Amino acid sequence: MKVSLQPSLNDDNLDANQPNSQRQLAISISAIAEHMDRNIPLNLCLILDHSGSMSGRPLETVKKAANLIVDRLNPGDRLSVVVFDHRAKVLVPNQTIENPERIKQQINRLAADGGTSIDEGLRVGIEELAKAKKETVSQAFLLTDGENEHGDNNRCLKFAQLAAGYNLTLNTLGFGDNWNQDILEKIADGGGGTLSYIQQPDQAVDEFSRLFTRIQTVGLTNAYLLFSLVPNVRLAELKPIAQVSPDTIELPVQQETDGRLAVRLGDLMKDIERVILANLYIGHLAQGRQTIANLQVRYDDPAQNQTGLLSEKIPVEANVSGVYQPSVDPQVQHHILALAKYRQTQLAEAKLQQGDRAGAATMLQTAANTALQMGDTGAATVLQTNATRLQAGEELSESDRKKTRIVSKTTLQDS
Repeated sequence: MKVSLQPSLNDDNLDANQPNSQRQLAISISAIAEHMDRNIPLNLCLILDHSGSMSGRPLETVKKAANLIVDRLNPGDRLSVVVFDHRAKVLVPNQTIENPERIKQQINRLAADGGTSIDEGLRVGIEELAKAKKETVSQAFLLTDGENEHGDNNRCLKFAQLAAGYNLTLNTLGFGDNWNQDILEKIADGGGGTLSYIQQPDQAVDEFSRLFTRIQTVGLTNAYLLFSLVPNVRLAELKPIAQVSPDTIELPVQQETDGRLAVRLGDLMKDIERVILANLYIGHLAQGRQTIANLQVRYDDPAQNQTGLLSEKIPVEANVSGVYQPSVDPQVQHHILALAKYRQTQLAEAKLQQGDRAGAATMLQTAANTALQMGDTGAATVLQTNATRLQAGEELSESDRKKTRIVSKTTLQDS
């Protein structure tokens, strides 16, 4: 398994007469399968809310979705199931798939009762997942329909960071309309996974299936993007790095001991691009073709039981000219719009929480226009509808607000 690493500037021409220039650097990263690569076993943990509010159809559809996942696992794959109400327990200990019918029987006996303690579910789930993280793709699906009423939200975020440190990926699924979107998004972002919204019980099967298909494409794990910037080139100070595809996530930057800047990517999928957008400030450079940065990816290859591998080093070049003419890359411009849509929607939510309904409506309108510019008509419809409701003096329902969060992070898929 190899890494594909392709950088593109939004405009790779620079004006030699300007002392400073700002550029957006889009970096497409994916794993490339080779003929001899073997399949990597999955190590999956389902962390399922079975509190009293899940009673009836919600829990029955979640059990059905979980059973279908069991059927799709291959011999050699591993599964654990952790369930939580106001406590957490291991329903199915981490094990290879040898007796799927027995696992499904255990899942089917699950009943709804009690309150909700998401952090306890996370703690126990991470413990189970960590038992078999070597030479596997290790991911968790955390599903809840409620607030962390018996737990500590800060503890959830610490567990998400712990999971990332263990090379475990956390995906979150909000079921219904009463879950805390801020916490589930932060768990998914911190754990390198994705946030899903199950609005109706019948969508549980499709969402579990979609996530499972996605993790089956993982080829490399524990990936970090490494930046070496030349003198006179620096990252922006505020929110310099974000992922913009397949989901939009703000990414923290850390400095390596050798001075390079590192951004954790987590899992890399086969032939499905992760696109990272970096905001660069470029000082005065001599005329001609100039290297402004070098990029490399450090990663693990679980199929080969190899860690700390390094991809080929790729230079980022700009053309510095005394007679400047712009050379705009439309694909990078599309990525810039995706990040703008996300940040505009976040500003709208902040204004709504502050009671500034007019300001929130204006920002949602702006985000809708941005979505239209990038051809994301599904998001534009959701954002414009909610802007219009606020302008008319209506309240946004929990469903409206959660759908807004989802469309801000990704391109809305037609169901």
